[in-house]
Amino acid sequence: MADPPPSESDSRRAPLDLRLAGVAVATWLSALAVLHLSVRSGVLIALVAGAAALALAAHLSHGARRSVVVRFGWIAVAVLLGVVCGSAATAARLAVRDAAPLAEVVRSGASVTARLVVRDDPRQVSGAPGRPAMQMFSATLSWLSEPGTRRIETPARILVLASGPGWRDLLPGQRLNATGRLAAPRGGDLTAAVLSVNSAPVRLDEPPWVQRAAGSLRAGLQRACLPLADEPGGLLPGLVVGDTSQLLAAVEDDFKATGLTHLTAVSGSNVAIVVGAVLLLARWARAGPWLAAVLCGVALVGFVILVRPSPSVVRAATMGAIGLVALAAGRPRAALPALAAAVIVLVLADPELAGDAGFALSVLATGGLLMLAPRWRDGLRRRGVPPGLAEALAVPAAAQLACGPVVAGISGTVSLVAVPANLLAVPAIAPATVLGVLAAAVSPIWPAGAEFVAWLASWPAWWLVVIARHGARLPGGTLPWPGGVPGALLLTVLTVALLVAVRRPLVRRLVAVVGVAVVLGALPVRLVAAGWPPTGWVVVVCAVGQGDAVVLPAGPGRAVVVDAGPEPGAVDGCLRRLGVREVPLLVISHFHADHVGGVAGVFQGRRVDAVLMPSTTDPDSGGDVVRAAATDGRASLLTTVAGARHPIGGVDLLVLGPPYPLAGTRSDSNNNSLVLSASVAGVRILLPGDAETEEQHAILARAASGQLRADVLKVAHHGSA
Repeated sequence: MADPPPSESDSRRAPLDLRLAGVAVATWLSALAVLHLSVRSGVLIALVAGAAALALAAHLSHGARRSVVVRFGWIAVAVLLGVVCGSAATAARLAVRDAAPLAEVVRSGASVTARLVVRDDPRQVSGAPGRPAMQMFSATLSWLSEPGTRRIETPARILVLASGPGWRDLLPGQRLNATGRLAAPRGGDLTAAVLSVNSAPVRLDEPPWVQRAAGSLRAGLQRACLPLADEPGGLLPGLVVGDTSQLLAAVEDDFKATGLTHLTAVSGSNVAIVVGAVLLLARWARAGPWLAAVLCGVALVGFVILVRPSPSVVRAATMGAIGLVALAAGRPRAALPALAAAVIVLVLADPELAGDAGFALSVLATGGLLMLAPRWRDGLRRRGVPPGLAEALAVPAAAQLACGPVVAGISGTVSLVAVPANLLAVPAIAPATVLGVLAAAVSPIWPAGAEFVAWLASWPAWWLVVIARHGARLPGGTLPWPGGVPGALLLTVLTVALLVAVRRPLVRRLVAVVGVAVVLGALPVRLVAAGWPPTGWVVVVCAVGQGDAVVLPAGPGRAVVVDAGPEPGAVDGCLRRLGVREVPLLVISHFHADHVGGVAGVFQGRRVDAVLMPSTTDPDSGGDVVRAAATDGRASLLTTVAGARHPIGGVDLLVLGPPYPLAGTRSDSNNNSLVLSASVAGVRILLPGDAETEEQHAILARAASGQLRADVLKVAHHGSA
């Protein structure tokens, strides 16, 4: 983030200082290209660009000093030098990644012992009841060795996928030994290998004091958020320190749909909010520019310690420090060259940032605020818009327009509600962030005070949740768009063309007329076509991955749910999109993780009256999860037998099996699944859970005539034979 845009007279008088912009873009794009190529290609690009730069510089040195051609020629020389730097730096890092000794071990898929230095926080990427959780993190190799072979010393980066005890609480900077099997990475970055580990790490030392301090503060913030409601309590650590481990999947989806997802990643805006609060206090105390800059620098260092000095945080701090440079120099317009210089330095120091979406969003948002927001604000003021409102409209619009291509490429959608959602979010972001930082800071010495401050911060966080929830449900709020690089490039071209075209009054009027016509023409259609769920729906099978979660409507806002899928977020999001606020009956067909792992998501934000389950509780871990969720949600626990009926509102459930407990089969848990026949609005639906051959034969032998006839069949065991 930069300082507030300059005054109207300044922005109209002085052009933007773009002298370093071409070098920064060339460095960035050349590094990105070489990441997807090879060392040889990178060296070749650097040599060709270097030779072209020398030849062009020699030619220009004999030209007229004030010639326009000469001036643009020197710009081309600078751009070529950016290509040289970006290509050469990336090629050097690729040479480490692709070093022959390590590449041979990776190709062999050998089991190795490795000395690692942790680079970032472990993140849980899988795990369900009865299965070990898997942690993923990036690490730097010191050395590795195969049994009976020599040690290979290399500073390459690897990705670690670890299951077992002792991985979750590792901190960046910590050294350890691990034994596992190597595999090839996906490519496109500096990761040299993927190490899969199934045993505990051997820790060699404590992490650096900075990381221990950060861990203590982050843990204190999490403890302070525990008494809060799940939605704001899970969001607050994400707003403050980028910790999304407790963020509900449904909230995350809503933030993506409304263009607010940047709030849950540490970015230059987080830094600017914290530094801005210190700056306001410094100005209130009448501190001079340099003293204010020093105080802001101290706050910046403290914030980096809080959120951990990982590469992404250093990137965000660098972007936020741009404003400090402009403040200390007394030249707000120095921010744009500082942004370009920061891009060059960061990409050369870590070429992998060139392909990082967070880096792109930080740079583009900062660039939009520096290049677009002042002019848009001044244009609105010239048309009579009050200064405060003009600023509030211009800032989120500029940031969103600049970030739009990257967001579209990632999500495959274009949000039409992003600008108004970000505008409504503006008043809540700073209070939530500042109060959250304060809660983390006081948590080690005053836990009760930290909880109180976190409670205060939960109110603006709750407002952000409300904005995202309602924005994500607006009809026509998001439009489909090509994903990936083609979609991002397409939207970039359209955005640039539009920005150039609207400089002409006739084009502006045409764009306004077309925009209004599209809205007036399309919105009624989207309102009349109610979308999801369709009117009169009788059964929904939620997309939960491998597993089951079936929803049967029992009345307005009420539904019977059969199974809950493998994780809470997917089933919770499905029920929210269906408008289900009450579950009079949750049926658990059996206790495998892909049917009960998401049971907490059914209870999330809604009342569950009763849980119906089979009499056998194999495996016990799944039964424990269901009982714990029912106890926490104050739901009754019921068991049933074949032949029992359970009428709930508009749903009539008939239990068909198991007709008796089955034992000694290939999977007793699957073969004791509850098999149900459900009738909804005259439609019969057969839900056989994961019943395998043995239970199916037992039911066929005992079912009454016509009992197994149905209009809809949910195929048993996810479609297996």
